[in-house]
Amino acid sequence: VTLKEVSLTFLPATTLAELCYGSMFKRCTSLVNAPKLPATTLARRCYYKMFEGCTSLVNATSELPATTLAIGCYEGMFEGCTSLLNTPELPATTLANGCYENMFRGCTSLVNAPELPATTLAISCY
Repeated sequence: VTLKEVSLTFLPATTLAELCYGSMFKRCTSLVNAPKLPATTLARRCYYKMFEGCTSLVNATSELPATTLAIGCYEGMFEGCTSLLNTPELPATTLANGCYENMFRGCTSLVNAPELPATTLAISCY
């Protein structure tokens, strides 16, 4: 079974462990839609480079609902996703070092940017 043949719409975990989804779909060049990611309790680098190099990815998950982030939790998550058009909502107000670092690096097709409601920043958070 190839990823094209799988309809992955939801990863149900709400509490994540360190690096648990790290590089999970890295370079899956046929992936078009990211699954919903409802986790609200994050761990260090839990989504690290999860979709890096997914060059056909057009639609990110609609929201990353966690409001308190962990070190490097979304680091490089969509890096190199050159077809990505829209970003997920990023409602976090408590940031951690490197939490969003390089999240959209190389996403050359983006047509919007997320609102960033945090008023206190952490080292390399964006």
